[in-house]
Amino acid sequence: MTKALITGVTGMVGSHLADYLLENTDWEIHGQCRWRSPLDNLEHLLPKVDAKDRMFLHYADFRDTIGIFNLIEDVKPDYVFHLAAQSYPKTSFSNPLDTFDTNIQGTARILEALYRHAKDAKIHICASSEVFGRVSKDKLPIDEECTFHPASPYAISKVGTDLIGRYYAEANNMTVMTTRMFTHTGPRRGDVFAESTFAKQIAMIEAGQQEPILKTGNLDSLRTFADVRDAVRAYHMLLTVNPTPGAYYNIGGSYTCSIKDMLQHLLSLSPMEKDIKVETEQARLRPIDADLQVPDCTKFKEATGWEPEISFEQTMQDLLDYWRTQVKKRRYMNR
Repeated sequence: MTKALITGVTGMVGSHLADYLLENTDWEIHGQCRWRSPLDNLEHLLPKVDAKDRMFLHYADFRDTIGIFNLIEDVKPDYVFHLAAQSYPKTSFSNPLDTFDTNIQGTARILEALYRHAKDAKIHICASSEVFGRVSKDKLPIDEECTFHPASPYAISKVGTDLIGRYYAEANNMTVMTTRMFTHTGPRRGDVFAESTFAKQIAMIEAGQQEPILKTGNLDSLRTFADVRDAVRAYHMLLTVNPTPGAYYNIGGSYTCSIKDMLQHLLSLSPMEKDIKVETEQARLRPIDADLQVPDCTKFKEATGWEPEISFEQTMQDLLDYWRTQVKKRRYMNR
């Protein structure tokens, strides 16, 4: 049977990708996670894991070379979606070395393991739109050839991830493709990201668990939003529709607005909109911000035929409803 490996399967994207592949393929799905990773996002799939019904979990850490080599040797995947990362830009400012080790060296570890044990696999390396960093307005929308100008240790680590993926494709004749996904969100989004922490705070205020004061960081950044469910469909198409060794693509949505406008839309979905006060909190501001994130996705669309399908409005509604459910269950951490 065809085997797909999803690294970072317990995250927002990894869990949605597992859902998509289980529903739309007949593949076995093997998910990598750390032994201490919360399984909340996979709760609905745990019966399949327990029954060994097309869904399998493997414990490995990307800072552990032996563990990663053992993972690849055991699974021998046909398709690999390398999503695992230290993925929080703000955290990377206080933990840069951990970010570099996990994201840069971790990517090198899995690619070397694949080269030795599953060289014919089709491999997706997930970089990030953050590699472009500080972009001048005259370069919008951002295409694949825009100069890298990373604005955080996380972004620097994703430059390394991007280049390592392309190197293995060219040097070792492997089918490795790299993506720079722009802002993508939806249910299960971690609360360290702007739109998700806003939705979480609104849900907590509605439930009487937080004063009606919503804390924010920089509201002036411009973002193009995509839905995570459109993103995972794009990733599947990347490896199954015209896979091209060494290709690198920008992927993103079609709705662009400022963080402030996104917040106003979320507030408009709450019956408490007029009661909520918005305040800037210094701790939520990055030392440097990648403030213009608007993609040109022409190259990827022409290669695969992919188009985003889920509206910004639906994404924001689903995100807020997700947090309402989490708050009701008290499944959250205060941040």
